[in-house]
Amino acid sequence: MKNRFILVGLCVIFAISFTKTKAQTMSLDLLAPKAKIVPKTLEKHKDVRIDNYFWLNERENPEVIDYLNQENAYYEAMTAHTKDFQTALFEEMKSRIKEDDQSVPYLYNGYYYITRYEKGQDYPIYSRKKGSLSADEEILFNCNDLAKGHSFFQLGGLSVSPDNKFASFGVDTFGRRIYTIQIKNLETGEILSDKIENATGSSVWANDNKTFFYTRQDKVTLRSDKVFKHKLGTAAADDVLVYYEKDDTFNVSVSKEKSKKYIVIGSGSTLTTEYRILNSDTPDGEFVVFQPRVRGLEYSISHFGDSFYVLTNKDKALNFKLMKTPENATAKENWKDVIPHRKDVLLEDIEIFRDYLVVEERSNGLNHIRIMPWSGAEEYYLPFGSETYNAYTTTNVDFDTSILRYSYQSLATPSSIIDFNMKTKEKEVKKEQQVLGGKFDKNNYIEERIWATATDGTKVPISMVYRKDLKKDGSNPLLLYAYGSYGYTMETYFSSTRLSLLDRGFVFAIAHIRGGEDLGRQWYEDGKLLKKKNTFTDFIDCSKFVIQEKYTSAAHLYAEGGSAGGLLMGAVVNMAPELYNGVIAQVPFVDVITTMLDDSIPLTTGEYDEWGNPNDKKYYDYMLSYSPYDNVKVQKYPNMFVSTGLHDSQVQYWEPAKWVAKLRSMKKDDTVLFLNTNMDAGHGGASGRFEAIKELAKEYSFLLDLEKIKN
Repeated sequence: MKNRFILVGLCVIFAISFTKTKAQTMSLDLLAPKAKIVPKTLEKHKDVRIDNYFWLNERENPEVIDYLNQENAYYEAMTAHTKDFQTALFEEMKSRIKEDDQSVPYLYNGYYYITRYEKGQDYPIYSRKKGSLSADEEILFNCNDLAKGHSFFQLGGLSVSPDNKFASFGVDTFGRRIYTIQIKNLETGEILSDKIENATGSSVWANDNKTFFYTRQDKVTLRSDKVFKHKLGTAAADDVLVYYEKDDTFNVSVSKEKSKKYIVIGSGSTLTTEYRILNSDTPDGEFVVFQPRVRGLEYSISHFGDSFYVLTNKDKALNFKLMKTPENATAKENWKDVIPHRKDVLLEDIEIFRDYLVVEERSNGLNHIRIMPWSGAEEYYLPFGSETYNAYTTTNVDFDTSILRYSYQSLATPSSIIDFNMKTKEKEVKKEQQVLGGKFDKNNYIEERIWATATDGTKVPISMVYRKDLKKDGSNPLLLYAYGSYGYTMETYFSSTRLSLLDRGFVFAIAHIRGGEDLGRQWYEDGKLLKKKNTFTDFIDCSKFVIQEKYTSAAHLYAEGGSAGGLLMGAVVNMAPELYNGVIAQVPFVDVITTMLDDSIPLTTGEYDEWGNPNDKKYYDYMLSYSPYDNVKVQKYPNMFVSTGLHDSQVQYWEPAKWVAKLRSMKKDDTVLFLNTNMDAGHGGASGRFEAIKELAKEYSFLLDLEKIKN
């Protein structure tokens, strides 16, 4: 098989040097890798499915690795004519990025903390300065040194002890989000012998400076289910299990309140949350349940003074409300309204300061920052003048300040970090994202928000950006992006790399489809479980609308989505393939039924409230009606670029691999179909910042090649 493909690769490279006729393209497609067929019978609820590619689930099987390598080789051969262009795109996008960049420093517990990059380096350097920005720099971790010898590297969960002497940190060298936690003595630079394997990476210090709490996941499902307590200088085998989450639909986390008084264990599923609290001064004490779990009750907590502020959907508050309760009486019967529920405003988050309460809200699809003085003085909102912006609070670790730090950006406005004085209402731009090269001018672009009408009459917003010299004559290439799951709001954001598409005539658009919380919690409820198809039909209706309004045409329309957004891509190419010339599906979740029936696969059981539990026939039948893998049919499909990572812990590599194999066997057209597997990475792709741009250059070259744009 492998030898035959080497010959195929040579044939392809030779053939693509000529102008391809339709017949030549089809003959090339016949030379694409063909996964062997090994029928596997799957039966549930007396329904029988035959999965011809189930064998691809075997990660350690050499034949599986061989097949993935064949697909990679096929992709390389078929795109050989774009390699120089990919390199040029990479250099072009990289040239806009300030390589020797750094974050805005923030002050925490007497130190200014900074994350910076050096020119030519792929990974961050974490450092701090004591008391003043003019003080000597103390390098905590140089990830460029730590990453040497690893094809993938990720440092996470960096946590400094209250006395500033120790830092716990997690390292993942496989991309599967399984970390090893270690401790560094920041005074001597020594890495202590303490080593904790199979952890999530995050940890939280108690106030005694020698105890920290961390979470571990199940080795098979990777569900975060246990909280342990570790003492400095002891073996991980002696760590104390302080909490085990038995319900396999819940995940656990551990954190520390901004007040530093409490350590918090959180248990959460899609619809239900529960917290346990422990005074940070008494790490050997017992965690106390804040409010016992009640199915459907969601809440989060923030400590201030002698009270907790509770963001919750209690009392059918669909868009959430803010309540308050004494710290010694935390059960829900003691909660009192602070900000009542509003039907048209989603309450997203709060930030507490000594003199101010800051509230992040969303209405009509736009986010707002509300400043509420505790004194009772007049409240106000920060003014934002665009319809495609994104503003949110960032690092605000200090209670005793009147300065709010927030970020602002839009589709055409680079990101800024702003310090806002809540007392004087003065603002200081601490940093604005630089776009190097001297060619970028945001005035050359138009941003707008338009509203498509869905099949059921619902108005769906679309945010878009394009060059102001663009003509709406249907000839423009347009990339439509969406996600539409888990109540995740698809924010509008600036991207310097995206300029490589915009400046070549592309329109970039985000469809704010149901399944996210873009227009409030009901927007999410109407795009999940037995209403999931609204997500797909919304995207299709948005696609039809941009064609109708002559922003583009079906010959120039492209779609993109990743993970659950990859499920979206899989569904729409089955339902309306004629609308798209090309589709990019990143780490796509496409084998819905089989995955959701296998509770050994990471994340499965925790997702029943999102997709439904297929062990219930009602949900099985509904999932089966849209699951992309199960609904591949004999028909024409758009040109497609599918990407995955061998070590992906969220969407297993075999889902896109099986999907592509099935598409190859059933599609009836001369369009291209590529599967590109990163053999070293997981769900997030390559770990280095510039390696990630190389992956983006592949996607852009795929789109531009289809548009016959060569430079």
